[in-house]
Amino acid sequence: MTVRIRLAAVGDVPALRLLIEASVRGLQAEDYSAVQLEAALRTVYGVDTQLISDGTYFAAEARDAESSSALLVGCGGWSKRKTLYGGDQFAGREDALLDPARDAAKIRAFFVHPAWARRGIGGMILEACEAAAHKLSALGPCEGFGGTVANEAGVVALADETRRRTGELHILVNNA
Repeated sequence: MTVRIRLAAVGDVPALRLLIEASVRGLQAEDYSAVQLEAALRTVYGVDTQLISDGTYFAAEARDAESSSALLVGCGGWSKRKTLYGGDQFAGREDALLDPARDAAKIRAFFVHPAWARRGIGGMILEACEAAAHKLSALGPCEGFGGTVANEAGVVALADETRRRTGELHILVNNA
């Protein structure tokens, strides 16, 4: 089987939830009680869909050469937001953007399926994060913000936000 790193998509969320639960229960069981693990899964650990929307979250998928199906075996990413940890259910989220002039991006939410641990998958995801940072750094100082261009109101809101933040615009489109 080969492992490929790709951007995670909204359609991956159900499989990511199962992967995160398996990772936490399987790889942290020697360090925490079952009660602690289940409490962490309920309140902190989980999918952060903001990372997926930002195009900064990766999925590692294993694919057999003879099969067209893929199995998610790891996930992780980086964030340009103030939230340090936690999935969508985490009450302490702070989704404001970091200031790239003074704040470093954060490596976030790495999980590997227990059956795939110690095979370099976390390192592969980290390399994808580093490659994304290198690509963005080559453009000069970058400020990311999301918007929709699916309708006129979204385009107007995005244009207004752009004018509020900067006098020039260079667009990097994420088609994830």
